[in-house]
Amino acid sequence: MSPSRSETAVGETAAVRVRYWASARAAAGTAGEDVAVDGPLTLAELVDRVVAQHPGGRLPQVLEACSVLVGDRPVASSDPREVVVEPGDSVEFLPPFAGG
Repeated sequence: MSPSRSETAVGETAAVRVRYWASARAAAGTAGEDVAVDGPLTLAELVDRVVAQHPGGRLPQVLEACSVLVGDRPVASSDPREVVVEPGDSVEFLPPFAGG
């Protein structure tokens, strides 16, 4: 029986799939990436990791303005230090879009 999304065998790593849209994609220099994790982490910790992987740019400012989806769940105004991201989850950063 294989481990569930939130269960990882000791010493085994899993990943969170991160997707960037529009200006977040431009700031990160990629449309998406897998971030290795060894268990659940907070959205704030995940943001710290992706920002560290893309130093010197404007990614921190862009991500701060983004709407975020964890899986298909909008994070909205939740505190990123309270939002739990599980191994196997996808996290999408959607900057504000102009137009209507």
